[in-house]
Amino acid sequence: MMTTAPDRTIEPVLLPTPFYACQLAVNELHAWGDWNGYIKAGAYSDMELEYFAIRSSCGVFDLSPMNKYRITGPDAQAYLNRLLTRDVCKIREGRVGYAVWCDEQGQVMDDGTLFHLGANDYRLCAYSRALDWLSWSALGFDVTIVDETDQVAALALQGPTSCSALKTLGLDDVDTMKPFDLRHYAFDGEPMLVSRTGFTGDLGYEVWVAPDKAEALWQALFTQAKHYMLKPIGTDALDIARIETGFLQAGEDFVPAEHAVRQGCTRSPFELGLDWLVDFSKPVFNGRRALMREREKGSRYRFAILNVEGNKPAHHSYILHNGKPVGTVTSAGWCPTAKTNIAFAQLEMPHGAVGEQLVAEIYYQRELRWNKVMAPCTVIKGAPFNPARRRQTPAPAL
Repeated sequence: MMTTAPDRTIEPVLLPTPFYACQLAVNELHAWGDWNGYIKAGAYSDMELEYFAIRSSCGVFDLSPMNKYRITGPDAQAYLNRLLTRDVCKIREGRVGYAVWCDEQGQVMDDGTLFHLGANDYRLCAYSRALDWLSWSALGFDVTIVDETDQVAALALQGPTSCSALKTLGLDDVDTMKPFDLRHYAFDGEPMLVSRTGFTGDLGYEVWVAPDKAEALWQALFTQAKHYMLKPIGTDALDIARIETGFLQAGEDFVPAEHAVRQGCTRSPFELGLDWLVDFSKPVFNGRRALMREREKGSRYRFAILNVEGNKPAHHSYILHNGKPVGTVTSAGWCPTAKTNIAFAQLEMPHGAVGEQLVAEIYYQRELRWNKVMAPCTVIKGAPFNPARRRQTPAPAL
């Protein structure tokens, strides 16, 4: 008698975020993906419409899978000042700071945001899982580090009507928040944190609540603020928005040092254009000696933003100078609001000075056929999209 061998294929199991039921009800494409082991939406209906919601009304993005680490204890500030390259003492209570942290070779482990929640109370949000590294770095410090990723649900509201949408929840003074401010509120009888932060370079906020309040928050926003044209957005639209405004993405624009397999594939803060986050006035921090040597001797690479001729995004292209490869593109896209074909590139020094003329070797596929374009490009200073409303305080109410 013949028997069939059991199917031992194990399908990967992704965790639902606290907003998953709400997302499932409105996701027409069912274009799901993986973010840190959680289910994430690549798009809900149409990526372009979702992108334009960010720029013309309000896009709502589920941030819950972001790695979140709570750092408390008498040495919390001293520990973070040792870990991060910037001066943590300058991030006041009630403020958020963008930061990077390096290994001893001065190579970037990751970037993220540091929330100063209270006295000796911080939350570090990161792209990569970092609990082991954070714990090793805490030797000798009186701190407690807790991975609270699954204990905090978060929504990003990004776009011109984001402030007005939040006001429908009774947050009457939210418009007085400055960029990188955070405030404590209440929602449905429970604590709610709001920060004026985001990954789109637009007016925007991030809302942090307990997981059991997530669905109620989603329903309240989409019901009470429906006149402000809220639209759920996925990672595809978010990616275009962050390229348009010059934001780096770990795993795309640099390899986190802990994940690198081959030498030479990692980058320092200087090589990512993040030298403004390195404070040598601090006596000690991870990678300080290596970064001081690099400052004296010079860097290997330079991060550059390129304006590429034409409308073919230069994904994964080589960048050429006089026919010779001098760098590679890490992120690229046609940015609709800026009306610019943008590429982020890692260029070998001394290339990458503002105004330098280069060529992108672009390959793209149309109707089963590969096409090649040699597109002239120019190094530009800064991102092409930088609206005044991003910094305006009080925030505009529409």
